[in-house]
Parts: sequence; C-alpha cells; structure tokens
Amino acid sequence: MTEPASAQLASPSYRLAALDQDFLLSDSMRGVRFMLEYAKAEEALRDWGVRSTIVVFGSARTREDGPGRQALWYAEARAFGRLASERGGALKTDGPRDNVIATGGGPGAMEAANRGALDAGAPSVGFNITLPREQAPNPYATPALSFRFHYFAMRKMHLAMRANALVVFPGGFGTFDELFELLTLRQTHKAPSIPIVLFDEAYWRGVINFDALVAHGMINPEDLEIFQFADDAESVWAALLAGGLHPGERIEAKA
Repeated sequence: MTEPASAQLASPSYRLAALDQDFLLSDSMRGVRFMLEYAKAEEALRDWGVRSTIVVFGSARTREDGPGRQALWYAEARAFGRLASERGGALKTDGPRDNVIATGGGPGAMEAANRGALDAGAPSVGFNITLPREQAPNPYATPALSFRFHYFAMRKMHLAMRANALVVFPGGFGTFDELFELLTLRQTHKAPSIPIVLFDEAYWRGVINFDALVAHGMINPEDLEIFQFADDAESVWAALLAGGLHPGERIEAKA
C-alpha cells in the first residue's frame, strides 16, 4: 500500500498560489500586489459608475473644534463637499457619476469633505493608506468606496486618474506631497488641465513662497497660473468652474 503523502500535502510548495499568503507577501510578488491594489479599487469604482472625481486633500490633524482656523477649515471643507456633490453630478443615478468627492479617507479635512458629500446624500470615495500611527478610515466615506492601500504610489495613481479638479486645504508634509505631485503632473502635461484651488490664501502664502520660486528661476511665471486661491466653499466652486470644470462631464486628457 502506498504511504499517505502527508509531508507533501503539508508542504508550503503544495499550496495553491492564489491561497498562499506567504508567497503573495514575498518580495517576488511585489508587482502582483501592486496590480491587485489597482484592480480592486478600479473594479469597485466602475461598479458604482464613478467616472470622475473632485479630489480634496488636507491635514488629518484638522479638527472640527480645533484651535485657530482649524474649525473654519473643517467647516468649509464640509460645506464644499456638500455643494460640489449637489451641483457636480455625484447624485446622478441614471448614468456615470461625475465630480464625486474623493479624499485620502482619513480624519481632519478629508473627513469633513466626505461628511459634506454624505450631507448631500451623495457617494464619496476614501483612498486610505496603511500607516504606523494613522489613519483609520473616517465614517463618512461610502463604505463600498472605502479602500485601503499599502503603496503610496498606487493610492496617488487612483487619486489622480479620475480627477476633474483638485482642492487643497491647509496641511503638512503629506498634503504638500500630494499637492506637488499634481502640480508636477500639470506642469509637465502628464495630466489634463484640471483646475487646482488652494484653500485659505493667507495660509499657503505664509508656508510657501511661490514668488521666490519664480525669482530664483526654479519655475516659470506662468506656472503660478496652474493654481488659484479661494477662501470659502462658494469661492472654491466658482474658481473650479472658471478653471474649466463642467458639472456632469469628464475632463479628458489632450493627445
């Protein structure tokens, strides 16, 4: 009688590759994991008919009852999330949804924008990221559109690839990283000419000397026209419309 192949059955090499977590988390499968992070979110967004988004960045540290101007920033991010959802096409149910609010999925300004979309009864997207200390998903993004990423690069790709517009509330290193990523894509024509609005001109001019970049020859004067400033939710919306945003439409990349 043939001996039972218990050793072979127990060997990690005998596991189905798709069910072998040790194999899927190995260095050699990094490219596959990267592809999976793209495909999972892409499939869900298509199922929900999300054709385009308005991306809202801002600090995870902003609090509704925070010190200084934090309460204002939170309130205006929430107000913008609501009015953009009401006017932009996110509530549409008989075709593609456009200008759906999309954030980094965490607390602070991101939470406020997702919360505003929920106030309007509209879906919104949360592209969360796994970090050592933060961040848990906020409770206002649509559950079926709340994603978790390991790779910053893939998260950034999803944030950018459907974006009809970008609105950036005050923030720190992470917000700067995301902002300059999109500014670079615009400057180099690797992304469509989407409008970019920075909220609270005094804050942004206080933390970044944009004019000095021109004075030192690091950017061209016309590069300052890539973005605009606004100081309340209605002004943000007006600036987006003036910059080429059309409710119910997708801004396409030029050939």
